[in-house]
Amino acid sequence: MDRALELARAAAEQGEVPVGAVVYVTQTGNVIGESANSRDGEGNPAGHAEFSAIVDAARARKDWRLNDCTLVVTLEPCAMCAGLIVNARVGRVVFGARDPKAGFVGSLGNLVDDCRLNHRVCAVAGVREEECAGLLKAFFAGLRTRRRTAS
Repeated sequence: MDRALELARAAAEQGEVPVGAVVYVTQTGNVIGESANSRDGEGNPAGHAEFSAIVDAARARKDWRLNDCTLVVTLEPCAMCAGLIVNARVGRVVFGARDPKAGFVGSLGNLVDDCRLNHRVCAVAGVREEECAGLLKAFFAGLRTRRRTAS
């Protein structure tokens, strides 16, 4: 989670929503993919940290199957990212802050543990939750203040 938080802080400095993600091989700890949010800077609706980290990990592996990997992300994945987690066969996802408005690994639904799908993922929620949530709260508070000042 340390590296994911570093990536999230760097994203905030670039004006992106502060979310960071890391994919590592569970048994060795070798990082094979990492990213921060890049949606606003790239104008890319799929520019979510976990989405990009998973794509990078698959490219590094030259294999889309990441069943022996863990994804660590500072914010609960949305439905799009949860779908990719299942499709990439990620073995485990660990996240910090819950997302009651868009999270799909327990908050609004739980796509990664849906028995109707062909793969289920072990999920660990709330790791360093206060720290991860604090980054997001500070970012959005700053955004609101800048918008009021600009008006």
